[in-house]
Amino acid sequence: MPMNSTLLKLLLPVAICHAIGHVTSTVSFAAVSVSFAHTIKALEPFFNAAASQFILGQQVPFTLWLSLAPVVIGVSVASLTELSFNWTGFINAMISNISFTYRSIYSKKAMTDMDSTNLYAYISIIALIVCIPPALIIEGPQLVQHGFKDAIAKVGLTKLVSNIFLAGLFYHLYNQVATNTLQRVAPLTHAVGNVLKRVFVIGFSIIIFGNKITTQTGIGTGIAISGVALYSVIKAKIEEEKKCLCPAQEGVAAVAP
Repeated sequence: MPMNSTLLKLLLPVAICHAIGHVTSTVSFAAVSVSFAHTIKALEPFFNAAASQFILGQQVPFTLWLSLAPVVIGVSVASLTELSFNWTGFINAMISNISFTYRSIYSKKAMTDMDSTNLYAYISIIALIVCIPPALIIEGPQLVQHGFKDAIAKVGLTKLVSNIFLAGLFYHLYNQVATNTLQRVAPLTHAVGNVLKRVFVIGFSIIIFGNKITTQTGIGTGIAISGVALYSVIKAKIEEEKKCLCPAQEGVAAVAP
């Protein structure tokens, strides 16, 4: 589907939230350990539920709210003794949660006939254009004078360029696959996969980067991830029940006198 003014108006809010969410996520990864950043980002379902209830006016079942309690408790417990904790990382991770929540809201309003691949491509391109001006204004001079020169001096031009390219490629594929998968599998399957992804990222970062965590942080992270798993399973089952009810209701309506 070619871009036009109507489509741009629909996708621009989605792209802005997309850009803010990814930028703040990256800042949080730089400020705190990757494992802790992902623990904070486990709160995203809480913000999604709150937005659905209070912004979209959709009733969120009480069981879903209960399942979010371990997430909030787990993140709180993990934050208290996290060795890498600082407010920059914490606040940016929270902003990322809020941004991605609003991205979901605007995405529902911007539903088009495009498939997920094209939709994500448009959103990514618009988000890139949105990011360029503030990036040049805020970091432009320093990036050229210090950032690139220091990085090249440390790792060399070839490795710097290849690392940036590979990081961008895998980060895009990671998000693209997640977007495409949602259309191709059952909600419960996607929910379980999403939880396993977060567990893998947290565990992998601890092993590869050698992130040291306290026992309390580990327990808090475990509680938070368990809460996310519980929330995801309950929500997926509710969505599947709704899908099953719709054909049944249509059948009743069809035979009604």
